Amino acid sequence: MSAPMPETQIAAPRRFAGRVALVTGASRGLGAAIARGLGAEGAHVVLLARTVGGLEEQDDAIRAAGGTATLVPLDLRQSDKIGQAAAALFERFGRLDIVVGAAAVLGPVAPIAHADPRQVFEAITVNAAANFMLMRMVDPLLRRAEAGRAVFLTDSAADGRQAFFAAYAASKAALESLARSWAAELRETPVRVNLVDPGPLGTRLRAAAYPGIPEGQWPRVESAVPGVLELLLPSCDHHGALIRLGRGHS
Repeated sequence: MSAPMPETQIAAPRRFAGRVALVTGASRGLGAAIARGLGAEGAHVVLLARTVGGLEEQDDAIRAAGGTATLVPLDLRQSDKIGQAAAALFERFGRLDIVVGAAAVLGPVAPIAHADPRQVFEAITVNAAANFMLMRMVDPLLRRAEAGRAVFLTDSAADGRQAFFAAYAASKAALESLARSWAAELRETPVRVNLVDPGPLGTRLRAAAYPGIPEGQWPRVESAVPGVLELLLPSCDHHGALIRLGRGHS
């Protein structure tokens, strides 16, 4: 009887080999999961978030999987720092192939009459204004790529129909308008810009929004990563679309 053949280990696909990807909100949640997915498939991932410890943890995970990363500790509420980061990326890489805007804050969950204005303005700053600055600064970097791809994470709450989430809803609605306007400007270029609503996931933001729901009730963030990565491939032809994972696009 012949000896059994040794098992052959199948290497993970490297669909993003040689590509440079910037991910905001990369220290935890879906942003971190997307960053790990990109790193595992060959991208050099620029991890941007304000939590240094979280960035270092994701850096370790990416490198353990054979990927590479650059850490950019940055608070998106400091808009001038976004420009400085973009200039540094241009000096180092000369382009960006991928941009993922995943950073977000919940803001106050309260009636408008009782919401803390400081928390409202913070939500609008991080979720909308900072993404405007990001689009403005990375526009020339994506245009220098062969097939630049940008994805911004949004939420069905942007329709404004849910009580007590006015700040979060308004900031996400503004983000959607910004992304679609930017996509229209880039229609005649190889750059593609889309929005993704991943649906409810087990993130800290979701737990803060719905504290009465037990931990583990929501799907894991990793479940949304494949759908996001598809939109970041050079072969993706969606543009200016809002993709609701598992529910089509609009």
